[in-house]
Amino acid sequence: MARYTEAVCRQCRREGLKLYLKGERCYTEKCGVDRRAYPPGQHGQGRRGKQSEYGLQLREKQKARRVYGVLESQFRKYFKEADRRKGITGENLLQILESRMDNVVFRLGLALSRPEARQLVRHGHFAVNGQKVSIPSFQVRPGDVITVRENSRDKGRFKDVAELMRTHGTVDWLEVDRENLTGKVVRLPNREEIDIPITEHLIVELYSR
Repeated sequence: MARYTEAVCRQCRREGLKLYLKGERCYTEKCGVDRRAYPPGQHGQGRRGKQSEYGLQLREKQKARRVYGVLESQFRKYFKEADRRKGITGENLLQILESRMDNVVFRLGLALSRPEARQLVRHGHFAVNGQKVSIPSFQVRPGDVITVRENSRDKGRFKDVAELMRTHGTVDWLEVDRENLTGKVVRLPNREEIDIPITEHLIVELYSR
């Protein structure tokens, strides 16, 4: 599958906020947004006119895609699924994105960033309800138990993971067992529990054109 391979700090600078795509670096003074708080490119520091309604909608969609590391075609599929579900389409969309396996691994504190979580999932380090899962887009459900697989626990990446989980904390819709390196999906997140600064109704308006 195609993926973004250029400098990820450019994405954060383009959106004007930290997307936490580079793990530990994002928490230090080396963060690209902190050092250069303007869009990339030769005109990044110049004045920009007022954005159109379409421009605002597009920026929100791009922001959501970049936060969760989703390509356009897959993001559109998520929107169609959210539109089919009962409830508010925008909130349904965010719940679907939050339910991705790579995002849940990140939320559990088992990775410093979503890109790192995606790589760890692809390498087969996790299981859901005892079954190996190596697909980052796998959708977890309430009641699912995520564990670090037995043959991965002795690898360097997971030796200090308990401390990592304490440092970055977790969210209320997930339960964490730091000693056993497991997590459980208690329920789907409420909108108030999704701390991503996204105005989802603008995304709905964009796709409803």
